[in-house]
Amino acid sequence: MEIDAHVMPELIRVALEVAHNAYAPYSGFRVGTALLLTNGETVTGANVENVSYGLTICAERGALMQAVARFGPEVRIAAAAIVNLNDAPSPPCGACRQVLAEFMDPEAPVSFPAERSGVIAAITLPFRELLPFGFDLQLK
Repeated sequence: MEIDAHVMPELIRVALEVAHNAYAPYSGFRVGTALLLTNGETVTGANVENVSYGLTICAERGALMQAVARFGPEVRIAAAAIVNLNDAPSPPCGACRQVLAEFMDPEAPVSFPAERSGVIAAITLPFRELLPFGFDLQLK
């Protein structure tokens, strides 16, 4: 799916908006994600922490679970934006990268911007650069 130039800034805007809904009372690190699906729909997610950190759900996985629940297991991601409210770029964690790999084209753009002095600078990479050697179960 070809991504228009206006798509990534809009995904970033939506991800920033949803980051304000994150539940992060322990770390204060609030993250929002917007996923553009190949069917044209956009789904969002915000991180939800738990006092037992291992039970925390990242924004990216929350958005993906919503996408699958709404559109089924054949859903595919065309582009993603991940934004936090801590003025620093926030690429997906390793677990999120591996989970996203099942649903994302290797060439799909992923943006993780940071705001510095009122100017938003986004790092955008193709997904394959974020997870060059992801796990792939080869069944015989």
